[in-house]
Amino acid sequence: MKITALEEYGLRCMVQLARAGMDSPLTLAEISEREGLTVPYAGKLLSILRRSGLVRAERGRNGGFTLSRPPGRIRLSDVFQALGEPMFGSSYCERYRKAGEEECIHLEDCVVRDVWSTFHALLSDVLRGVTLEDLASKRGAGKLDLLAIAERRRREEAGTGGLSNFEW
Repeated sequence: MKITALEEYGLRCMVQLARAGMDSPLTLAEISEREGLTVPYAGKLLSILRRSGLVRAERGRNGGFTLSRPPGRIRLSDVFQALGEPMFGSSYCERYRKAGEEECIHLEDCVVRDVWSTFHALLSDVLRGVTLEDLASKRGAGKLDLLAIAERRRREEAGTGGLSNFEW
């Protein structure tokens, strides 16, 4: 699995917008400067995020970019879905077809597909359980425990305080 530059920098731009707040638009120049990006590249990222409905753009003297909804309602899965492709999609197996064949040569006994689909499920659960607000609230040194955040949110949404589905 590989996180693309588009996904990484797009997420960084979203965190900047979350930290700025819904009432404080950031200009393209401000975002690009804060993240060390060229203005055209930041513009490309924000255009993708705007088309996906995660970001709003306001023209004019007091304009700029803001999140389209509160950062606590934007999950990391929303951001990655807007910027990239699924980590493990149906096209994965297409790479392992013999010429002229319809199915993967490993269809009968593929354990690798099980590994990738399990990674995808676990990572998807974490990305659905962590919001921009969680990331934006981190300041300074220290490490966010994204697994704990995702698990807590999963329990809250399920309405239980029971045992985890994860065995980390």
